[in-house]
Amino acid sequence: MEMRHPLVAAAEELREALRGMTFSAPVSHCYQPLDYAWKSHCLYLERYGCGTKKVLFLGMNPGPYGMAQTGVPFGEIAAVRYWMNISAAVDSPQQPHPKRPITGFQCDRSEVSGRRLWGLFAERFPSADDFFLHHFVANYCPLVWMSASGANITPEKINASEIAPVEQACMKHLRRVIDILEPEWLIGVGAYAEQRLIGASTDSGQKTGKILHPSPASPAANRDWPGAATRQLTALGIWTPHH
Repeated sequence: MEMRHPLVAAAEELREALRGMTFSAPVSHCYQPLDYAWKSHCLYLERYGCGTKKVLFLGMNPGPYGMAQTGVPFGEIAAVRYWMNISAAVDSPQQPHPKRPITGFQCDRSEVSGRRLWGLFAERFPSADDFFLHHFVANYCPLVWMSASGANITPEKINASEIAPVEQACMKHLRRVIDILEPEWLIGVGAYAEQRLIGASTDSGQKTGKILHPSPASPAANRDWPGAATRQLTALGIWTPHH
């Protein structure tokens, strides 16, 4: 019997744990990319999630034109297709929001956060294989929540009793990812993700830190985000000033 890739097995467990969860107002729609974009998610895990890593980067949850379309964390189309060389058929969510269509790799919108994050990594490591040799990028939660207008809803706006089982499943999955990859460094992309990594750290030898979130909603991120993130990683001693 063929052994499942450990990260795929962990993702499958998370997918099952979150399946069928329902959310009340202000949530009108919830997308689960691990269902409809499972093929490309598995390709990402199988191709780049092998062996142990020095650094695990963690994001929060999918953006509308990134992981929501491709199943890859921060998965801006161009970065996933051309740098990671990943492309796969993506299905439609069970109940699509009319203002938030899922067109997979045909999506013509750019995910700014993903373009900035993967753009920085691709500039420093022209080959994706070289980057993923020592680094990996995961998302804390794979769910996307939307209001009736199609606006994005962040986890803290969701009913506490409804978000609690999501947090429980996501934290269990994060601990598994950390156990599998055995990273020396746990780096949150933003403060929210850093707090989750601190809560999930199972090894006193692991070091945690954060980089500025690349979201265009952050004024600081709109002022030379690549430079700011590089300085933060250099100050932590993860990257050297000249590669």
